[in-house]
Amino acid sequence: MFSHLRKPNFEHFQQTLFNKTNDYIPLIELGIHGDMRKAILGKPADTVKDEIAFMRGLGYDFIKVQPGIHIETNRSIAKNANVAADRSWSSEHGGVVQDWESFEKYEWAKISDLEYSRLEEAGKLIPDDMGIIGQYGDIYTTVWEMMGFENFSMKMYEDPELISAMFDRIGGLVMSMFETMASMDFVKILWYSDDIAYSSGLMVSPDFLREHLFPYLKRIGKLAKKRNIPFIYHSDGVLYDVMPELIEDIGISSLHPVEPISMDMAELKDRVGDKICLCGGIDLDQLCRATPDEIRKLTRDFINIAKGKGGWCAGSSNSIPEYVKPENYLAMIETVLKEGKW
Repeated sequence: MFSHLRKPNFEHFQQTLFNKTNDYIPLIELGIHGDMRKAILGKPADTVKDEIAFMRGLGYDFIKVQPGIHIETNRSIAKNANVAADRSWSSEHGGVVQDWESFEKYEWAKISDLEYSRLEEAGKLIPDDMGIIGQYGDIYTTVWEMMGFENFSMKMYEDPELISAMFDRIGGLVMSMFETMASMDFVKILWYSDDIAYSSGLMVSPDFLREHLFPYLKRIGKLAKKRNIPFIYHSDGVLYDVMPELIEDIGISSLHPVEPISMDMAELKDRVGDKICLCGGIDLDQLCRATPDEIRKLTRDFINIAKGKGGWCAGSSNSIPEYVKPENYLAMIETVLKEGKW
Protein backbone atom coordinates (compact mmCIF):
# COMPACT_ATOMS: atom_id res chain seq x y z
CA MET A 1 0.00 0.00 0.00
CA PHE A 2 1.46 3.40 1.05
CA SER A 3 3.87 2.53 3.86
CA HIS A 4 6.78 3.53 1.60
CA LEU A 5 5.44 7.10 1.43
CA ARG A 6 5.32 7.80 5.16
CA LYS A 7 6.26 5.99 8.33
CA PRO A 8 3.95 6.32 11.35
CA ASN A 9 4.77 9.06 13.84
CA PHE A 10 2.17 9.02 16.58
CA GLU A 11 3.81 11.81 18.55
CA HIS A 12 3.49 14.12 15.54
CA PHE A 13 -0.17 13.08 15.15
CA GLN A 14 -0.81 13.93 18.81
CA GLN A 15 0.84 17.31 18.48
CA THR A 16 -1.21 18.09 15.38
CA LEU A 17 -4.39 17.29 17.32
CA PHE A 18 -3.15 19.81 19.90
CA ASN A 19 -2.72 22.31 17.03
CA LYS A 20 1.01 22.56 17.73
CA THR A 21 2.73 21.43 14.55
CA ASN A 22 2.43 21.81 10.81
CA ASP A 23 5.35 19.75 9.50
CA TYR A 24 2.98 17.56 7.53
CA ILE A 25 -0.68 16.55 7.49
CA PRO A 26 -1.68 13.33 9.27
CA LEU A 27 -4.61 11.16 8.21
CA ILE A 28 -7.72 10.52 10.29
CA GLU A 29 -11.04 8.64 9.97
CA LEU A 30 -13.82 7.89 12.43
CA GLY A 31 -14.46 4.56 10.73
CA ILE A 32 -13.54 2.50 7.67
CA HIS A 33 -16.14 -0.10 6.72
CA GLY A 34 -15.06 -3.74 6.78
CA ASP A 35 -16.04 -4.19 3.14
CA MET A 36 -13.76 -1.30 2.18
CA ARG A 37 -10.88 -2.90 4.05
CA LYS A 38 -11.56 -6.16 2.26
CA ALA A 39 -11.76 -4.42 -1.13
CA ILE A 40 -8.33 -2.86 -0.56
CA LEU A 41 -6.60 -5.86 1.00
CA GLY A 42 -8.40 -8.64 -0.84
CA LYS A 43 -9.19 -10.26 2.51
CA PRO A 44 -10.98 -9.33 5.76
CA ALA A 45 -9.19 -7.25 8.39
CA ASP A 46 -11.08 -8.10 11.55
CA THR A 47 -8.52 -8.80 14.26
CA VAL A 48 -6.54 -6.20 16.18
CA LYS A 49 -3.37 -7.42 14.45
CA ASP A 50 -5.09 -7.00 11.06
CA GLU A 51 -6.27 -3.53 12.06
CA ILE A 52 -2.77 -2.40 12.95
CA ALA A 53 -1.33 -3.73 9.69
CA PHE A 54 -4.13 -2.17 7.61
CA MET A 55 -3.89 1.28 9.18
CA ARG A 56 -0.11 1.25 9.10
CA GLY A 57 -0.08 0.20 5.46
CA LEU A 58 -2.30 3.14 4.48
CA GLY A 59 -0.23 5.70 6.34
CA TYR A 60 -2.27 6.20 9.52
CA ASP A 61 -0.53 6.73 12.85
CA PHE A 62 -3.17 5.06 15.03
CA ILE A 63 -5.86 2.50 15.49
CA LYS A 64 -9.17 3.42 17.10
CA VAL A 65 -10.76 0.99 19.55
CA GLN A 66 -14.12 1.00 21.33
CA PRO A 67 -15.20 -0.79 24.49
CA GLY A 68 -17.83 -3.46 23.95
CA ILE A 69 -21.46 -3.03 25.04
CA HIS A 70 -24.93 -3.80 23.73
CA ILE A 71 -27.77 -1.30 24.15
CA GLU A 72 -31.08 -1.97 22.41
CA THR A 73 -32.22 1.21 20.66
CA ASN A 74 -35.08 -0.05 18.47
CA ARG A 75 -33.21 0.49 15.20
CA SER A 76 -34.86 -0.96 12.09
CA ILE A 77 -32.81 -3.00 9.62
CA ALA A 78 -33.54 -3.48 5.94
CA LYS A 79 -31.87 -6.26 4.01
CA ASN A 80 -31.27 -5.49 0.36
CA ALA A 81 -29.82 -7.94 -2.12
CA ASN A 82 -28.66 -5.04 -4.31
CA VAL A 83 -26.18 -3.64 -1.81
CA ALA A 84 -23.29 -5.19 0.07
CA ALA A 85 -24.50 -4.19 3.54
CA ASP A 86 -27.78 -3.96 5.39
CA ARG A 87 -29.22 -0.53 6.12
CA SER A 88 -30.51 0.54 9.52
CA TRP A 89 -32.26 3.61 10.85
CA SER A 90 -33.83 4.81 14.07
CA SER A 91 -37.57 5.21 14.48
CA GLU A 92 -38.92 8.73 14.68
CA HIS A 93 -42.18 7.64 16.30
CA GLY A 94 -41.51 4.95 18.88
CA GLY A 95 -38.81 3.29 20.92
CA VAL A 96 -38.03 0.80 23.63
CA VAL A 97 -38.61 3.47 26.32
CA GLN A 98 -41.86 5.41 25.99
CA ASP A 99 -42.67 6.28 29.59
CA TRP A 100 -41.70 5.52 33.18
CA GLU A 101 -43.23 2.04 33.03
CA SER A 102 -41.11 0.99 30.06
CA PHE A 103 -38.09 2.74 31.61
CA GLU A 104 -38.42 0.59 34.74
CA LYS A 105 -39.00 -2.62 32.77
CA TYR A 106 -36.07 -2.11 30.40
CA GLU A 107 -33.08 -4.38 31.11
CA TRP A 108 -30.36 -1.77 31.42
CA ALA A 109 -26.77 -2.68 30.76
CA LYS A 110 -24.53 -2.48 33.82
CA ILE A 111 -21.04 -1.13 34.20
CA SER A 112 -19.96 -4.72 34.85
CA ASP A 113 -21.20 -5.59 31.34
CA LEU A 114 -18.65 -3.28 29.69
CA GLU A 115 -15.96 -5.19 27.86
CA TYR A 116 -12.37 -4.02 27.20
CA SER A 117 -10.60 -7.09 25.82
CA ARG A 118 -10.00 -5.57 22.37
CA LEU A 119 -8.46 -2.47 23.95
CA GLU A 120 -6.26 -4.60 26.17
CA GLU A 121 -5.12 -6.67 23.21
CA ALA A 122 -4.38 -3.49 21.24
CA GLY A 123 -2.26 -2.22 24.13
CA LYS A 124 -0.08 -5.33 23.89
CA LEU A 125 0.28 -5.30 20.10
CA ILE A 126 0.56 -1.63 19.13
CA PRO A 127 4.02 -0.71 17.76
CA ASP A 128 5.99 2.06 19.44
CA ASP A 129 5.54 4.44 16.50
CA MET A 130 1.74 4.07 16.48
CA GLY A 131 -0.87 4.81 19.14
CA ILE A 132 -4.36 3.93 20.33
CA ILE A 133 -7.43 6.15 20.32
CA GLY A 134 -10.10 5.19 22.83
CA GLN A 135 -13.46 6.10 21.30
CA TYR A 136 -17.12 5.97 22.21
CA GLY A 137 -19.99 8.42 22.45
CA ASP A 138 -23.68 8.85 21.61
CA ILE A 139 -25.11 9.73 25.00
CA TYR A 140 -27.55 12.14 23.37
CA THR A 141 -28.08 9.96 20.30
CA THR A 142 -28.70 6.80 22.32
CA VAL A 143 -31.30 8.56 24.48
CA TRP A 144 -33.37 9.75 21.53
CA GLU A 145 -32.93 6.49 19.62
CA MET A 146 -34.20 4.52 22.60
CA MET A 147 -37.25 6.78 22.86
CA GLY A 148 -37.90 7.59 19.20
CA PHE A 149 -37.25 11.20 18.25
CA GLU A 150 -40.90 12.24 18.25
CA ASN A 151 -41.55 10.82 21.71
CA PHE A 152 -38.20 12.17 22.93
CA SER A 153 -39.13 15.66 21.73
CA MET A 154 -42.52 15.51 23.46
CA LYS A 155 -41.07 14.22 26.72
CA MET A 156 -38.57 17.10 26.78
CA TYR A 157 -41.56 19.27 27.72
CA GLU A 158 -44.09 16.81 29.15
CA ASP A 159 -41.76 14.77 31.38
CA PRO A 160 -38.30 16.34 31.78
CA GLU A 161 -37.57 14.08 34.73
CA LEU A 162 -37.78 11.03 32.46
CA ILE A 163 -35.37 12.70 30.05
CA SER A 164 -32.96 13.39 32.91
CA ALA A 165 -33.22 9.77 34.05
CA MET A 166 -32.40 8.56 30.54
CA PHE A 167 -29.31 10.76 30.36
CA ASP A 168 -28.24 9.60 33.82
CA ARG A 169 -28.46 5.94 32.77
CA ILE A 170 -26.68 6.26 29.43
CA GLY A 171 -24.30 8.96 30.59
CA GLY A 172 -23.19 6.84 33.53
CA LEU A 173 -22.29 3.94 31.28
CA VAL A 174 -20.42 6.06 28.76
CA MET A 175 -18.55 7.99 31.45
CA SER A 176 -17.43 4.71 32.98
CA MET A 177 -16.00 3.76 29.57
CA PHE A 178 -14.02 6.99 29.32
CA GLU A 179 -12.80 6.80 32.90
CA THR A 180 -11.54 3.27 32.25
CA MET A 181 -9.96 4.20 28.90
CA ALA A 182 -8.29 7.24 30.46
CA SER A 183 -6.81 4.97 33.14
CA MET A 184 -5.11 2.83 30.46
CA ASP A 185 -1.68 4.37 29.86
CA PHE A 186 -1.57 2.97 26.31
CA VAL A 187 -4.68 4.96 25.34
CA LYS A 188 -3.16 8.22 24.12
CA ILE A 189 -6.22 10.04 22.70
CA LEU A 190 -9.87 10.22 23.74
CA TRP A 191 -12.55 10.60 21.03
CA TYR A 192 -16.19 11.28 21.82
CA SER A 193 -18.71 11.15 18.95
CA ASP A 194 -22.34 12.33 19.14
CA ASP A 195 -24.27 14.09 16.37
CA ILE A 196 -26.09 17.10 17.80
CA ALA A 197 -26.75 19.16 14.67
CA TYR A 198 -28.17 19.19 11.17
CA SER A 199 -26.76 21.13 8.24
CA SER A 200 -29.32 23.81 9.17
CA GLY A 201 -28.45 24.06 12.87
CA LEU A 202 -28.62 22.31 16.23
CA MET A 203 -31.15 19.50 16.70
CA VAL A 204 -32.19 20.83 20.11
CA SER A 205 -31.62 24.08 21.97
CA PRO A 206 -28.19 24.95 23.35
CA ASP A 207 -29.74 25.15 26.82
CA PHE A 208 -30.89 21.53 26.58
CA LEU A 209 -27.38 20.43 25.61
CA ARG A 210 -25.88 22.50 28.43
CA GLU A 211 -28.14 20.79 30.95
CA HIS A 212 -28.04 17.20 29.77
CA LEU A 213 -25.04 16.47 27.54
CA PHE A 214 -22.28 19.01 28.04
CA PRO A 215 -21.61 18.12 31.71
CA TYR A 216 -20.47 14.68 30.54
CA LEU A 217 -18.30 16.18 27.81
CA LYS A 218 -16.70 18.48 30.38
CA ARG A 219 -15.84 15.46 32.51
CA ILE A 220 -14.24 13.75 29.51
CA GLY A 221 -12.34 16.95 28.80
CA LYS A 222 -11.00 16.93 32.35
CA LEU A 223 -9.88 13.31 31.97
CA ALA A 224 -7.94 14.21 28.82
CA LYS A 225 -6.45 17.32 30.41
CA LYS A 226 -5.29 15.37 33.45
CA ARG A 227 -3.48 12.93 31.13
CA ASN A 228 -2.33 15.74 28.79
CA ILE A 229 -3.75 13.87 25.79
CA PRO A 230 -5.92 15.17 22.92
CA PHE A 231 -9.69 15.17 23.12
CA ILE A 232 -11.47 14.89 19.76
CA TYR A 233 -15.16 15.66 19.42
CA HIS A 234 -17.21 14.43 16.45
CA SER A 235 -20.54 15.86 15.40
CA ASP A 236 -22.06 16.43 12.00
CA GLY A 237 -23.84 19.68 11.28
CA VAL A 238 -23.53 23.38 12.06
CA LEU A 239 -21.97 23.89 15.48
CA TYR A 240 -21.31 27.63 15.57
CA ASP A 241 -23.92 28.23 18.31
CA VAL A 242 -21.99 26.06 20.78
CA MET A 243 -18.46 26.34 19.39
CA PRO A 244 -17.19 28.64 22.18
CA GLU A 245 -18.40 26.17 24.82
CA LEU A 246 -16.90 23.18 23.05
CA ILE A 247 -13.53 24.90 22.99
CA GLU A 248 -13.40 26.96 26.17
CA ASP A 249 -15.62 25.13 28.66
CA ILE A 250 -15.49 21.52 27.49
CA GLY A 251 -11.91 21.70 26.34
CA ILE A 252 -11.86 19.85 23.04
CA SER A 253 -8.52 19.99 21.25
CA SER A 254 -9.87 18.82 17.89
CA LEU A 255 -13.15 18.88 15.95
CA HIS A 256 -14.32 16.28 13.44
CA PRO A 257 -15.61 15.98 10.65
CA VAL A 258 -16.40 19.52 9.31
CA GLU A 259 -19.11 18.58 6.82
CA PRO A 260 -18.81 20.93 3.80
CA ILE A 261 -22.61 21.20 3.55
CA SER A 262 -22.62 22.54 7.13
CA MET A 263 -19.39 24.44 7.81
CA ASP A 264 -16.80 25.66 5.33
CA MET A 265 -13.28 24.53 6.24
CA ALA A 266 -11.61 27.82 5.27
CA GLU A 267 -14.14 29.89 7.23
CA LEU A 268 -13.89 27.61 10.26
CA LYS A 269 -10.09 27.77 10.04
CA ASP A 270 -10.30 31.55 10.18
CA ARG A 271 -12.74 31.47 13.10
CA VAL A 272 -11.19 28.87 15.40
CA GLY A 273 -8.08 27.54 13.65
CA ASP A 274 -5.81 29.21 16.19
CA LYS A 275 -7.56 27.36 19.02
CA ILE A 276 -8.27 23.80 17.83
CA CYS A 277 -7.23 21.30 15.19
CA LEU A 278 -9.79 20.62 12.48
CA CYS A 279 -10.22 17.08 11.17
CA GLY A 280 -11.83 15.68 8.02
CA GLY A 281 -13.77 17.88 5.64
CA ILE A 282 -13.24 16.09 2.32
CA ASP A 283 -16.74 15.65 0.93
CA LEU A 284 -18.04 12.11 1.38
CA ASP A 285 -20.47 12.62 -1.49
CA GLN A 286 -17.56 13.42 -3.80
CA LEU A 287 -15.66 10.38 -2.56
CA CYS A 288 -18.66 8.36 -3.74
CA ARG A 289 -19.36 10.09 -7.07
CA ALA A 290 -16.26 11.87 -8.37
CA THR A 291 -13.26 10.58 -10.31
CA PRO A 292 -9.85 9.96 -8.70
CA ASP A 293 -8.43 13.04 -10.45
CA GLU A 294 -11.26 15.17 -9.05
CA ILE A 295 -10.58 13.80 -5.58
CA ARG A 296 -6.88 14.62 -5.94
CA LYS A 297 -7.76 18.20 -6.83
CA LEU A 298 -10.26 18.46 -3.96
CA THR A 299 -7.66 17.14 -1.54
CA ARG A 300 -5.07 19.64 -2.82
CA ASP A 301 -7.57 22.43 -2.20
CA PHE A 302 -7.79 21.40 1.45
CA ILE A 303 -4.01 21.08 1.72
CA ASN A 304 -3.70 24.65 0.46
CA ILE A 305 -6.19 25.85 3.09
CA ALA A 306 -4.09 24.25 5.84
CA LYS A 307 -0.68 25.11 4.36
CA GLY A 308 1.36 27.19 6.74
CA LYS A 309 -1.42 27.14 9.34
CA GLY A 310 -1.20 23.54 10.55
CA GLY A 311 -3.93 22.10 12.68
CA TRP A 312 -5.59 19.90 10.07
CA CYS A 313 -5.84 16.11 9.93
CA ALA A 314 -7.01 14.94 6.51
CA GLY A 315 -9.99 12.67 6.04
CA SER A 316 -13.55 12.36 4.87
CA SER A 317 -16.40 14.56 6.04
CA ASN A 318 -17.78 11.64 8.05
CA SER A 319 -16.28 8.16 7.64
CA ILE A 320 -15.54 5.64 4.88
CA PRO A 321 -18.61 3.45 4.21
CA GLU A 322 -18.51 0.51 1.83
CA TYR A 323 -20.15 2.49 -0.98
CA VAL A 324 -17.24 4.93 -1.37
CA LYS A 325 -15.20 4.18 -4.48
CA PRO A 326 -12.00 2.46 -3.26
CA GLU A 327 -9.97 4.24 -5.94
CA ASN A 328 -11.22 7.61 -4.66
CA TYR A 329 -10.43 6.80 -1.04
CA LEU A 330 -6.93 5.72 -2.04
CA ALA A 331 -6.48 8.81 -4.23
CA MET A 332 -7.26 11.03 -1.23
CA ILE A 333 -4.79 9.19 0.98
CA GLU A 334 -2.00 9.13 -1.61
CA THR A 335 -2.38 12.86 -2.31
CA VAL A 336 -2.12 13.68 1.40
CA LEU A 337 0.92 11.47 1.90
CA LYS A 338 2.73 12.83 -1.16
CA GLU A 339 1.76 16.51 -1.06
CA GLY A 340 0.59 17.23 2.48
CA LYS A 341 3.98 18.40 3.77
CA TRP A 342 6.08 21.55 3.58
